[in-house]
Amino acid sequence: MKIAVIGAGNGGQAISGYLSMIGYEISLYDIDENRISHLKTKGGITLQGRLQGFGKVSCITTSLYEAVKGAKIILITTVANAHSNVAKSIAPFIEDDQIIILSPGRTCGAIVFKQTLKNNGCNKRIYLAEAQTLVYACRIVEDGCVNIIGIKDEVLLSAIPASDTDHVLKMITPIYPCFQKAENVLRTSLENIGAMFHPCVLLFNAATIERNEVFWFYRDMTEQVASFIEKFDAERLAVGNAYGVKLLGVRDWIKFAYNDTEGESLCERMRNNPAYHDIKSPSTIFTRQLIEDIPTGVLPIMELGRAAGVRTPLLESMVNICEALLNMDLRSNGRSLSNLGLKGLNKDEIINYIINE
Repeated sequence: MKIAVIGAGNGGQAISGYLSMIGYEISLYDIDENRISHLKTKGGITLQGRLQGFGKVSCITTSLYEAVKGAKIILITTVANAHSNVAKSIAPFIEDDQIIILSPGRTCGAIVFKQTLKNNGCNKRIYLAEAQTLVYACRIVEDGCVNIIGIKDEVLLSAIPASDTDHVLKMITPIYPCFQKAENVLRTSLENIGAMFHPCVLLFNAATIERNEVFWFYRDMTEQVASFIEKFDAERLAVGNAYGVKLLGVRDWIKFAYNDTEGESLCERMRNNPAYHDIKSPSTIFTRQLIEDIPTGVLPIMELGRAAGVRTPLLESMVNICEALLNMDLRSNGRSLSNLGLKGLNKDEIINYIINE
């Protein structure tokens, strides 16, 4: 079976290496010609850490057509900010019955992808789903070599419409048994835990990062920052409750995703999670933990809350502060209700669209 992996970043290279190692025909696409050239020279991906070995990748290309032609499953592993552009570019090449999985979708990724495909004339019968998070905690050592720091035990997945989820899981769980059925993409979207962790850690360490002082992103966690994250997260939980979606709090999610994590408090679990041990701080505040997680995570959760009449003052403050800190507009092209095609819909209409459309 041919599987296309779109995006040769940390996750894309890790997935391509693993799937090639276990015998799948993999086509790996990236827009970056230099990166693809380096990967072609190596012929595949070497994995180290929790997974070890070399996967010879069948096709390494900058051609989307070449990558997706004949693929049964298409895994989108790009940053969430690129989902709309990828959907627009891939629309002419999609074939009937292909399964497209955003890995991960962040918040409302599947909605963005579906809307963009439709706007660009794609009328094929496809199965579109999003994963709540990436299966691996991983980092590229150099192109063609990825360190697998951790592997999640359970990852939620749902299709849009929700009735397609069982078909997607039937195809993907023999490959990745960690995928678990979520009731709909509201669950996978609102379970965007990275949007709760990343901006908080970055914001409270902004000066340290700008001084070029390296720290451990998770295991240098402090009790007060962890306490703030739980208050921040309480607004996400309130939004989920308004939509009838029972979400895991950040403390419980760590044990769900990484079963062997020890500790009772959020701070202890952040410090003790083996998958988090070797993740260092970014070298700049202009990083995906803000530039991606605010417009594709914090903003749409806040917007969904507004449609349901839920106040989210901390989420809104995070968006405002980060825009001022970075001197960037994170809203105009972010996942607002307007950009998601949900403007003017009330809570019940949004639920109906996600489950049935």
